[in-house]
Amino acid sequence: MLTDKLKGYNIILASGSPRRKQFFEDMGIPFEIRLKEVEEVYPVSLKASQISDYLSQLKASAFDGTLTENDILITSDTVVWHNEKSLAKPDGYKEAHDMLRHLSDDWHDVITSVTFTTNTSQKTVNHTTKVKFKPLTENEICFYVENYRPFDKAGGYGIQEWIGLIGIEEIQGAYTNVVGLPTQLVYKTLMNMVV
Repeated sequence: MLTDKLKGYNIILASGSPRRKQFFEDMGIPFEIRLKEVEEVYPVSLKASQISDYLSQLKASAFDGTLTENDILITSDTVVWHNEKSLAKPDGYKEAHDMLRHLSDDWHDVITSVTFTTNTSQKTVNHTTKVKFKPLTENEICFYVENYRPFDKAGGYGIQEWIGLIGIEEIQGAYTNVVGLPTQLVYKTLMNMVV
């Protein structure tokens, strides 16, 4: 079991996301949270998983020189990729509304990258889930944005919230990845790291 293998290791989750915190608790992984402010800016030439990989590694770089021998730092970033464009966290009501209007009646990719950093090595993995929204009505979009205020979520929505329950027709890939963490991939990577 992973919990047995992790004895003697200190897992550091560098994320303020309550969803990622809950996933680690549900997987039975002992961890502590450490947060450092990082300006999430990336080169405009990057596309899709290149963006989330870069930002996940950028978040890890804020901890350079602070990790001890038994620390495993975990940083993560999620990107919503639609029509060759990254949809980040919306900057207010109008942008969240516009994002959902664009995602309506179409497929998009949700890509989460996770970087595992020790004081001697770094490994980044990512997973892509394809998500299809039904045609969303203007009333549905307005109701969701007004009541759920999804301004902290890439793409302007949370699959586990009302809009996901009534609006998502189909997904291909890991559901947990769309919530914010590809849990099976995290578990597998940690199992391989602490053999």
